[in-house]
Amino acid sequence: MNTTPNPKDSMKSTWRTDRSQWNIYHWILETLNVHPSYIDRETPVHSKKDSVPYLPEWQMHRWILFHALLPLAIHQALVSLTGRNMGPIGAFFFYSIAFKAIAIHQIQSMRYLDHIYGFFDGDKHGRNEVPDVSVGKVVRSLLSTSTFRSMMVIIFSYRKSQTPMSTNWYWLPIEIGLYSIILDFWFYWYHRIMHQSDTLWQWHRTHHLTKHPNPLLTLFADGEQEFFDMLGIPFISWCTMKLIGSPMGFYEWWICSQYVVFTELAGHSGLRILASPPSTLSWLLTMFDCNLVVEDHDLHHRYGWKQSSNYGKQTRLWDKVFGTCRERVECTPENIDYSKKVEMSLFSFPTKVP
Repeated sequence: MNTTPNPKDSMKSTWRTDRSQWNIYHWILETLNVHPSYIDRETPVHSKKDSVPYLPEWQMHRWILFHALLPLAIHQALVSLTGRNMGPIGAFFFYSIAFKAIAIHQIQSMRYLDHIYGFFDGDKHGRNEVPDVSVGKVVRSLLSTSTFRSMMVIIFSYRKSQTPMSTNWYWLPIEIGLYSIILDFWFYWYHRIMHQSDTLWQWHRTHHLTKHPNPLLTLFADGEQEFFDMLGIPFISWCTMKLIGSPMGFYEWWICSQYVVFTELAGHSGLRILASPPSTLSWLLTMFDCNLVVEDHDLHHRYGWKQSSNYGKQTRLWDKVFGTCRERVECTPENIDYSKKVEMSLFSFPTKVP
């Protein structure tokens, strides 16, 4: 057996301190200011037994809905002013840009919190940065995901005859809760099979080169996995929602997608707080101890290689049902400090850490 390390598997990251080798991809990350950490600031380190602060769910609902509804408000204002709705091409560019801007703001907001609260397993290992050999790959993955997800939603659900005011507000709360659960069912089995199949594992192993990921590595993967992550699973989930009778029009799907993306980025942040994906059905998931927390997916990366656990990325429901949950290490009930509440700012783009 060949045991020589593949240079493409290297997670070494030194490029931020050596600009002599920078190309367009390095400058894109620099210009967008989406680095997962402040290079000149310390990150607090906690022992496993230090108390974990709590991010209230309503703050995440507020953050997601504000950012998801703002493009809809701008869209509706343009319709009111011009008397005309956007065509599919115009809508694609508008919502693709909005998708990217929201994700950038979330990464910046979480980076700020990282330097206040630290990371899970921080006493053992720091966070992986973007690897030197994969900067271009990471940038292409992030751009393609934010572009093609928006394109898919436009192609299958956008109708020029419908404006944001036509959103089915009665169905929306149900759709927000159901969409993440249904999407996670399909993702759970696709993800689990990727781990357990020798054939499919070759396309998933790249994602698991990072044991302590950051949001920029959310889609650090080979092309075959990227296709299903950004197109296959969301499309199957949308079809499932339509089959059960949900209207799931473009504007509802846009809002539901923002909930999903928020959770995907937060789940790869390793941020040492108790935070569960916001959902209109979180009360039901909590009742059966099926709510996911940031630490769950962090443990999936830390201990997961070909055989793993915690396959869900939106909930812990399917891991509970199919017996693949892993015990939490730091987010145990006795370790949570609910009196220490985390504040996730809506508007600020902080540059200084208090």
